[in-house]
Parts: sequence; C-alpha cells; structure tokens
Amino acid sequence: MTTTATTPGGGKARAAIAARTLRTDRWWLAPLVTFIGLGAWVTYATVRVFMHKWFFVPDYHYLTPFYSPCITDACGDAAMFGTPLPSFFLIPEAAFTLPFLLLFRLTCYYYRKAYYRAFWLSPPACAVPDGHKSYSGETRFPLIFQNAHRYAFYAAVIISVINTWDAVHAQTTGLGLGNVILWVNVIMLWAYTLSCHSCRHIAGGRLKHFSKHPVRYRFWTFVSKLNTRHMQLAWITLGTLALTDFYIMGLAAEWFTDLRIIN
Repeated sequence: MTTTATTPGGGKARAAIAARTLRTDRWWLAPLVTFIGLGAWVTYATVRVFMHKWFFVPDYHYLTPFYSPCITDACGDAAMFGTPLPSFFLIPEAAFTLPFLLLFRLTCYYYRKAYYRAFWLSPPACAVPDGHKSYSGETRFPLIFQNAHRYAFYAAVIISVINTWDAVHAQTTGLGLGNVILWVNVIMLWAYTLSCHSCRHIAGGRLKHFSKHPVRYRFWTFVSKLNTRHMQLAWITLGTLALTDFYIMGLAAEWFTDLRIIN
C-alpha cells in the first residue's frame, strides 16, 4: 500500500512506501548462498590451520598451501625456510604468510561486496534497504583499513611465488595426481591475484599514453580480461585451495595413496 504526500506548494512528493522492498524475486538467495559458502570455507580453513598435522607428504614433497611456508619447529622436512617460531597450538605453521593472505582476501573488492551483503546486510541486495540505521562507508575504523588492499596485493604476489616454488619442488619426485592438483591450484591463484583491481591499476592505471608503453599496455590488456572474471576466480581459488589441502591431508593421514603417473 502506498500513499502520496503533498509538498507545501501543493505539488506531489515521493510516494511513501510501507513495504521494506518492492522486489518480489528471491533476492535473498544470493546473499544466503554466499553466507553458507564463505562460512563453510572459513570454518574448514580455520580447523585445518590449527590442526598442526597432516600437512606434508615427504615421499612426494607435497606441502599444503595452508601450511606454506612452514616455519615452526613442528614442520620437520617441510621447513624449507627455517623454523624461527616454536610449535604452539595458537601459532599456525604458516604464521608469516596467513595474515597477509587474510588481509588480501578481506580487502578484495569482490569479497568486500560479498561479505558486506551476506554477513552485514549492508545492503543485502540492490533495491533492498540497508540493515543498519547509519552508514559511514569505509571512512572509520576498522573499515578504513580496506585502503590497505593495494599493499596486501604485493604480499600476495610474494606468497604466490612461494606456492609456485612448492609445486616445482614437489615436481622433483616425479609426477602424480598430487602434482596436477598443486599446479592447478597455483595457476588459479596466479589468475586470481593478477585479476585484482590493484594489479590492473598498477599495470596501466597511471599511464597517459599507451602507445609509449606497449609492453605495459599488453600486460594491462591481459589483466583487464582476467579482471572481468575476478568474482569467478575468487570462488574457484577457494575451491582449489580446499581441494589441494584435503588431498594432501588424506595422503599424509594415509586415507588413500597418490595416483602416480611417472615414478
């Protein structure tokens, strides 16, 4: 039901709509699916990070990305960069990289849209009112730290290099299904990282004349194409990370054996 108010001059003002939203479609489905998907992944990742076991397969040098680089004294043969930290149940084996990965994902433009809508209802969907009475954007604590995304990108690049080294190191033992899974995960992680909006801006955002920078222009064009798939890559990498970790966990726990192709 709607009513029409009149202005002091006798004209008609905007209609007063009693309904919270006029949308009749299932607008709540997308944020609900996002809430379940992200919630399930965060739960799984948190449990795995603090399990402190089943993260390395020494026979094939398989190291799960959740524990890379492994830097506590519980790492054993998985420690390729030293063990400066003690083993403690509150200290993840990849304590030096996980905070930066978390910051990179939390400040990602797509993920911000996803969890703002799914977890904070701010707003839950287009043409649906915000779940909060006031809105200050990203100008106050803690959301002002979203501006650190461009710096988190540099850290994510370094971590992607480390993950690539893990895949190369595992390749020295031959070729198995685990190697294929590791490489697929690394390729997808690079695609997601390079599709980042910050990467696109770094590649060509400040250029005034593309003709004077042909190499950067080509790279900017490549990144721009990836950028159109940023949302899909964000979800794909969550899947490849979980699959890679689960497969390596299963091998380390001896639930099954690796399918060897060579050696």
